[in-house]
Amino acid sequence: MTAGATLPLLGQNLSALETWAIQHGQPAFRGRQIHDGLYAKGARSLDQLTVLPKAWRQQLQADPPKGASDWLGRSRELQRSVARDGTTKLLLATADGLSLEAVGIPAPGRLTVCVSSQVGCPMACRFCATGKGGLQRSLAVHEIVDQVLSVREVMGERPSHVVFMGMGEPLLNVDAVLDAIGCLCEDLGMAQRQITVSTVGVPHTLPTLAERALQRLGRAQFTLAVSLHAPNQSLRENLIPTARAYPIEALLDDCRRYVAITGRRVSFEYILLGGLNDQTHHATALARLLRGFQSHVNLIPYNPIEEEDFKRPSPATVEAFRQALRASRTAVSVRASRGLDADAACGQLRRRHQAVAQAGG
Repeated sequence: MTAGATLPLLGQNLSALETWAIQHGQPAFRGRQIHDGLYAKGARSLDQLTVLPKAWRQQLQADPPKGASDWLGRSRELQRSVARDGTTKLLLATADGLSLEAVGIPAPGRLTVCVSSQVGCPMACRFCATGKGGLQRSLAVHEIVDQVLSVREVMGERPSHVVFMGMGEPLLNVDAVLDAIGCLCEDLGMAQRQITVSTVGVPHTLPTLAERALQRLGRAQFTLAVSLHAPNQSLRENLIPTARAYPIEALLDDCRRYVAITGRRVSFEYILLGGLNDQTHHATALARLLRGFQSHVNLIPYNPIEEEDFKRPSPATVEAFRQALRASRTAVSVRASRGLDADAACGQLRRRHQAVAQAGG
């Protein structure tokens, strides 16, 4: 956001907040106090910024920014789902009455926050609950950053990693995603290498992402994760309808250009769907497709959703696939499944909440 913009203050950096304070008749250090209250203390309202003069707080509360409910820009929690393993999914309400998901995934020595970049998603991947409802809009910077703060507040722990793997396609909201990464690094003290941006692929955007990251962030050290989910074009089209307009070879060519611009390897995500794309011959074909690539494959056993009858592969099948990739000298890991007893798949909690609301429950 630009300095002094009359938009929610969350998402603005220290310099912008100092300028904003001065423009509102206050000394610059009031901006520093707001910055500390927002990012270090996680303030949810002006009332919680008690270091600010009471009269000024009352004046601001009487005149909120146009198009926003208040100055800070924090969300409201609608629903919470906590799995036995501690994975916590939050359904958050935006100022205009929409809802989005954020997930906190705890592990020994780390807390990963999975954030959304859009309300809904236009990509319509068959295995994803989010895409079943289409796209409502992209999220603003403050709505992305708020997800990290909300998970931190609920779980009582400082997040160590952030992954843009929630609702939406990040490359259809590039500017807000990059500005949010800048905020997470500059204002919350995270490192770019602790952040992952996941995409199913949007034509001609990966080189642009690399160039804009260098322009906006000064470097592109976050991890790019590209969702392949198939070793050939026909199977990929079956799973990802938008792949018809973006052939797999064109996607890989753009990945190579991204690597050339940034010097960073690409991680490829591959959801294993029982009996469909999880056989060893699929692994061999995938290794052949990625040969010569500076890359890593992250295998993801499928989390079932009600709308599709895809099956979750057996542990033996997952291990055989992994071993086949390793035998082909392809770097590979298997993502541990988390929150399976609590609407684990992306978009499920939101869809359940919408169904209850529509039924009047």
